[in-house]
Amino acid sequence: MTFAGMVRASFVDDPGQIACVLFVPGCNYDCFYCHNRPLLSGPQQRIPEEEALAFLQKRVGRLDSVVVTGGEPTLQPGLIPFLRKAKALGYRLKLDTNGSRPDVVAQVLETGLCSYFAVDYKAPASRYAELCRGDADAAATLATLELLRTAGVDFEARTTVIPQLTPEDLLRMARELPPLPRYVLNPYRRPACYRPEDEALVARTPHTPGEIAQMAERVRAVQPNVTVL
Repeated sequence: MTFAGMVRASFVDDPGQIACVLFVPGCNYDCFYCHNRPLLSGPQQRIPEEEALAFLQKRVGRLDSVVVTGGEPTLQPGLIPFLRKAKALGYRLKLDTNGSRPDVVAQVLETGLCSYFAVDYKAPASRYAELCRGDADAAATLATLELLRTAGVDFEARTTVIPQLTPEDLLRMARELPPLPRYVLNPYRRPACYRPEDEALVARTPHTPGEIAQMAERVRAVQPNVTVL
């Protein structure tokens, strides 16, 4: 397994943990607002699995967890073998995913390796193809979230509140989602790297903090555990 990037110590990617964050290359979605777009067509740098594991070995006792993100980790055939190796070093593991491969998430669940999952739910089901493009499939993501809910593991769903999402969209999404232990709304930030033809999409004026707070209050009637970052 080859990684496309690494954050050696993060205090924000795994709740309450000091984490090493590993980014995998490649994704089956094409969200215009993605902040990791350079990873879509292949890594700008290559970090072999052996190098990542050697770093983790040296940091045993100083780091708490390993977060595998992307890109989309569930597209990587070496995901579970790598998770086993990282777990053998004593680390807590977290997996970030767009939820498009519930079959792979089910396999990860069967291993019991991951302590926490974060799943992006990006748009109302009726707008998934429009806003996520690629192989975007809301049904698959909802199936992944239901798997996690019934498994009883710790997880969260996340939505970036892009300018194209309306208050009605957010409320519709809240109703489509299963009951969540944590639902995180992330404010939109313009990405540094995007396709030239997406300039008009990227340049839309973001929702204000006050507007997002109002959206969250409406969502809270359906998903009580909503929070805004």
